[in-house]
Amino acid sequence: MKEEGAMQITGTTKNLGVMGWPIAHSLSPIIQNAAIAAAGLDYVYMALPVEPEDLEAAVIGLRVSHFRGFNVTIPHKQNILHCLEEVDEDAAIIGAVNTVAIDEDFLITGYNTDVTGFLMGLEEKAFDPRGKNVVILGAGGAAHAVLWGLVKRGAARVTLAVRNPEKAQKVVAHFAPHVTETELRVVDWTASAYRGVLSAADLLVNTTPLGMLPKLDGMPPVDWEALRNEALVYDVIYTPAETRLLREAREHGHDIQNGETMLVGQGAASFELWTGVKPDFEVMRKALRQALEERNKKRPLAAFCIS
Repeated sequence: MKEEGAMQITGTTKNLGVMGWPIAHSLSPIIQNAAIAAAGLDYVYMALPVEPEDLEAAVIGLRVSHFRGFNVTIPHKQNILHCLEEVDEDAAIIGAVNTVAIDEDFLITGYNTDVTGFLMGLEEKAFDPRGKNVVILGAGGAAHAVLWGLVKRGAARVTLAVRNPEKAQKVVAHFAPHVTETELRVVDWTASAYRGVLSAADLLVNTTPLGMLPKLDGMPPVDWEALRNEALVYDVIYTPAETRLLREAREHGHDIQNGETMLVGQGAASFELWTGVKPDFEVMRKALRQALEERNKKRPLAAFCIS
């Protein structure tokens, strides 16, 4: 007998999943299956462990197995570009895919919904990037999606504050051909010029892993006396819910945002691409929080990838 609220998988159930290596840590199955149940859809979402050398074969296998789509996480976000027939503009410019959709004609298309998730976090705080000055801490993969989202929304200036300026200059060079209105800059966060950059910032975004396990006391350098009180401080880390960066920002009077909305938002955007149905965002957020609470009981303040 089927329990109330339980998922029933049949021969008509459509398959979705998240591909990565490793993938056992992923909370996406919990979040997405909660959304599926709330929407009353005949889908199921599962974890798909795929080693790097098996990526191309796995994509072919999911396609011929009639999967309707899947998420992509570390270490496949860049390499999967070579396995797809079509890639949307965001994913092509960012150079990374986190969502793949397979239509009824087996056309396989890559998307990057991390951009959507990041911007949803800004919208939740009623922050419009248009004409604003933004400082991004870090220049890794997460920074690419954040930077492109800010460019799309018309930020006046985006500065990458980093400890490796040479790496960040390569990121700027990658995006430069696609940028017309936004000024892109790089600053060494150990240099004196960094203080001046902070003093002009309307938004400070941390895309580094500093503040996650095992160094919960870590954070990028920020001179709180230089950063204007009106500046919003956004950390894409979602666990712990309040990193040291956000705690210090709050203590200095700043409005803060963590990565929870970004995580749920990118998943919600993926869900809609696959099903054509807008999911219940709050159901997904509640599922995430419950899953984190249960996991943290076993492994306090555990940190996980956006996947």
